[in-house]
Amino acid sequence: QLPDQQKMSEAPLTWFRGVYLPPALHPLNKTIVKGGKWKDIDITQEKRRSFLHDFCKKYNSRKKAQTHLVHLVSRIYVEDRHKVLYCEVPKAGCSNWKRVLMVLNGLATSAYNISHDDVHYGKHLRKLDSYNLKEINTRLNMYTKFIFVRDPMERLVSAFRDKFEHPNSYYHPVFGKAIIKKYRHNADEEALKTGSGVKFKEFIQYLLDSHRPVGMDIHWEQISKLCYPCLINYDFIGKFETLEEDSNYFLQLVGAPADLKFPKFKDRHSSDERTSAEVVRQYLKELSKEERQLTYNFYYLDYLMFNYTSP
Repeated sequence: QLPDQQKMSEAPLTWFRGVYLPPALHPLNKTIVKGGKWKDIDITQEKRRSFLHDFCKKYNSRKKAQTHLVHLVSRIYVEDRHKVLYCEVPKAGCSNWKRVLMVLNGLATSAYNISHDDVHYGKHLRKLDSYNLKEINTRLNMYTKFIFVRDPMERLVSAFRDKFEHPNSYYHPVFGKAIIKKYRHNADEEALKTGSGVKFKEFIQYLLDSHRPVGMDIHWEQISKLCYPCLINYDFIGKFETLEEDSNYFLQLVGAPADLKFPKFKDRHSSDERTSAEVVRQYLKELSKEERQLTYNFYYLDYLMFNYTSP
């Protein structure tokens, strides 16, 4: 028997429990796209959508959703003017996409004038979970839903480099200290005090630990758990590997102003080499064969859903 308080908290939104695959994909409105230069990108887009749809159909055939709707949409940003919903995947172009959404929404005149702090801490954009149930449902059914993804191992290494190889007033004391304390033998006082200098191997030990000393974080959480691509039908699936062309094609599809282009600049640590397949290989060398396999297993669903090649 559940306590009354718990029953009350679980009662709303239970209509979303036990949901199977959503209705068939809605075709995107391509009538406003001018010129033939987008043809190849459009063909690739349709392949991605049908691949994910087929995968979800197969994967979901015996699997019911056991998640409340508000949790499912907690990473989704709303832009009402152009009727779009964007599910944020950190380390896959999300900072610049949020800049673009601010411009689309009339909150800024140019994506290039918006600082990193304004993007992430300014609270300018609303998330879908801030609306009531009816408003959430209406937007999910009527708006164009899009997501940008990235090769899971590249995304993981990019997150590690960003959060642990540069000064950080949150990740070092919160995650760094806990990681060093649990996984570094004979750690010196300075490392235990500051949490700086976490090694990639230590970070992976934390990631794979079922008894982590500190919880998960959106920067390395699986995309399947951030955006629920088998429960929410995304109309457009962009990839970080083709970020610029995918983004500019999507902007055309939703009727964005003609002069609005996806910004090219790197949001932070602009002098650093971008996290590429070669950079990832160097980091993976620090791991044992078993650790590499377990890390791949951790992101297995993301590899499958978005048709990425295993490293």
